Amino acid sequence: MNKNIVLIGMPGAGKSTIGVLLAKTLKKTFIDTDLLIQQKENDFLQNIINKNGIKYFLSLEERIVVSLEAENHVIATGGSVIYSDRASSHLKKGGILIYLKLPYEIIEKRIKNIKTRGIAMENGQSLSDLFMERKQLYEKYSDYALECYQKDSEEIIEEIISIYKKTY
Repeated sequence: MNKNIVLIGMPGAGKSTIGVLLAKTLKKTFIDTDLLIQQKENDFLQNIINKNGIKYFLSLEERIVVSLEAENHVIATGGSVIYSDRASSHLKKGGILIYLKLPYEIIEKRIKNIKTRGIAMENGQSLSDLFMERKQLYEKYSDYALECYQKDSEEIIEEIISIYKKTY
């Protein structure tokens, strides 16, 4: 099983947190595409968006994701990766895309720093609008939508491992 496990979902869904724990459990290398973007630009996500705009950020994210040559990794993506068909298709070729699905109310409670977190959203766009816009894209690109509401990290990780083993 050399395929990647790719986590997609809204900011605040737990992709990075679950990703690190999952990678440890499966003895896989962990990649966080948001961190790759920050390393490439030597800046925080929000600063990149503020300085260059959302279109630049999304284009940069696509280039970085498409350039990934990873096997047998756990990959946590930025919440906006699903805006790029090219990036999503590239990730799908190398593994299984699992959508960490949570109700809007939980996402809203988890995101305290919406203005500084580096979320690719248009000026004037609400988190609720963003959630509704992205929800259908996560469902479109994911191989599995994993309901994470009222589950702890261990339960989510067990379910992901079970899905992975059934798939490969």
